[in-house]
Amino acid sequence: MDADWLVFHQNPKKPDFILPKGAVDAHCHVFGPAGTFPFAPERKYTPCDAGKDKLFELRDFLGFERNVIVQATCHGKDNRALMDACRAAGERARGVATVGTDITEAELAEMHAAGVRGVRFNFVKRLVDATPKEVFIGIAEKIQQFGWSIVVYFETADLEELTPFLRRLPGIIVVDHMGRPDVAKGTNHPDWRRFVNLMADNENIWSKVTCPERLSISGPPYSDVIPYAAEVVSTFPDRVLWGTDWPHPNMKSHMPDDGQLVDFIPLIAPEQDKQQKLLIDNPMRLYWA
Repeated sequence: MDADWLVFHQNPKKPDFILPKGAVDAHCHVFGPAGTFPFAPERKYTPCDAGKDKLFELRDFLGFERNVIVQATCHGKDNRALMDACRAAGERARGVATVGTDITEAELAEMHAAGVRGVRFNFVKRLVDATPKEVFIGIAEKIQQFGWSIVVYFETADLEELTPFLRRLPGIIVVDHMGRPDVAKGTNHPDWRRFVNLMADNENIWSKVTCPERLSISGPPYSDVIPYAAEVVSTFPDRVLWGTDWPHPNMKSHMPDDGQLVDFIPLIAPEQDKQQKLLIDNPMRLYWA
């Protein structure tokens, strides 16, 4: 693994917040193990091994019932580790894959049978090479027959340029990590209002209110991120998801305690009905219906 790679927390705390029965960790990953599922030659980083067994162990320890496993960029378009984890978990996991324009209907059907229910389009320039927008449009059209959704990952600075493209995409679109706002700018900044307005104007756009550890300037317990996530949960309660982001790829400042991350949930969704939608109703409707 990379010399500066931070390995996932080896001894997370038991959360003080008791998750409701049926809760879904709707954003997590698997890395390898590389001896079985080699990392992609074109990867931008080389992580530690963090396979399905460790993920399921964490799921049970924290109190989640299910996982939505998102293809990690270190595996590129080779979704074997993702599909293996979904098959091993059965109905307790769903997957979000990364595919190319040459993906066939038969390959999509095989992924669907394994538990894949979406694709991910990554626009974070430090993680992936640029891809023409028409390639993504073609993939989006191919997956419609399977009823899959689309996850998009971008940074705040690129949202204005991406907005016309996002409005062209069919089906449900889920934005990773609230579009990575710069929390130093405050919730009244035009960048953040642009994101909130995007969700308000497009009822097919959802958001993951995830990764306070990536967005925070103050650090644990990530209080500076609460106003952002709380606004999205309060304003769009039927279109939000939450996940751990385990095993936290490319974290440089610190490695978060996953138990502490679970304790962040009631700070952004204090009401029980909002917690029910965030953790159970919404992910079940999107990935298990």
